Amino acid sequence: MDPAYLPGDGGLDDRVPFLARLENEDATALRALGRELYFEPRTPLIQQDEPSTHVLLILTGWTKVTASAATGYQALLALRGPGDIVGESAAVTGRPRSATVTALERVRAVAIDHRAFREFLVRCPSAAFTLIGLTADRTRAADRRQLAHASMSVRERLATLLLDLVRTHGRTTADGVEITVPLTKQELAGAVGASREMVQRQLKDFRDRGVVATGRRTVVIVRPDVLRRIGRLDA
Repeated sequence: MDPAYLPGDGGLDDRVPFLARLENEDATALRALGRELYFEPRTPLIQQDEPSTHVLLILTGWTKVTASAATGYQALLALRGPGDIVGESAAVTGRPRSATVTALERVRAVAIDHRAFREFLVRCPSAAFTLIGLTADRTRAADRRQLAHASMSVRERLATLLLDLVRTHGRTTADGVEITVPLTKQELAGAVGASREMVQRQLKDFRDRGVVATGRRTVVIVRPDVLRRIGRLDA
């Protein structure tokens, strides 16, 4: 499971999901191998370090992908939503899960046994190559993310993240653009590689300047132009 978030260059979700990349008949055949499951908000779909037993095709709803270090620090690696596949890396390699996937809202997914998934890839080389392409795209995005983080301050990374979320998960309201995925301050911190306290301070400064309005797991962007200047995206 590789991160798909890249501040300022592609965003947390700016890629074509796995099912949309497949030929229609391949997507239909793959879905037919599994059974539908439902997950309530904040329920884990997959747990880090567990052995692989299945992959999941997300049909509706959004999830977060997180990884925890030995120190307890938790990084938000990606958001996965409709059409995405999760758990595929461990299924193919036979290694334990590399991350945890948690529902952010009610999620409907198809669970496919990992052995059946591998057999499907053997029978359907075009789907196997599609999966390789998806993995390559995620790896490339992760590399660019690491490079971007090295050259940006926490303030700049947070501003850019908020703009990415506006673009991919923004809903216009009377007060501004609301980010519709319910992320906590800790999850925002994990996405930009900072402490919760640091992100809290930056958000307070943004609030005091009238740039954002925040509530419990809600963020409304009031002045995206200011965030663009902070993130150095106006050039």
